[in-house]
Amino acid sequence: MFLYRLIFKISLVSGTAENPRTRIEINYLIEPFMKRRTLIFATLLTFVFAAAALAADLNGNWKGDLKSPNGDIDTTFVFKVDGEKLTGTVTNMYGEEQITEGKVSGDDISFIVLAGGGQFKIVYVGKVEGDHLRFKVTIGDFGDGELIAKRP
Repeated sequence: MFLYRLIFKISLVSGTAENPRTRIEINYLIEPFMKRRTLIFATLLTFVFAAAALAADLNGNWKGDLKSPNGDIDTTFVFKVDGEKLTGTVTNMYGEEQITEGKVSGDDISFIVLAGGGQFKIVYVGKVEGDHLRFKVTIGDFGDGELIAKRP
């Protein structure tokens, strides 16, 4: 591994050349390899914390309109993220249901809601897009819909 040091030495002298009274030396030590390694480590650490912050940012309330073949349905989500696991509730005009099989991975989010007492399965697959979530929603055998959720 190549590591080099470059030292600049500046001497300030007061008095005469034959009889210097004060000598002040300023040394600058530059170690480019160490600076580069520290910068790379700090950048990687920033990305790790940013990824963790993104997952934590989904926590809380979200509201949206589900565009379904049967019309629009106002929907409210309460998300709780723990690592890559997503839990919470989905509430609409039909009542409140628990989120099952919830996952968060980077910008991707997915979960299942068993509605109507478990009679049919609603699958949400989405992505974080700036300040909102965009979901493709498969509503049992009734077809697909789209939902865009934002914080209230």
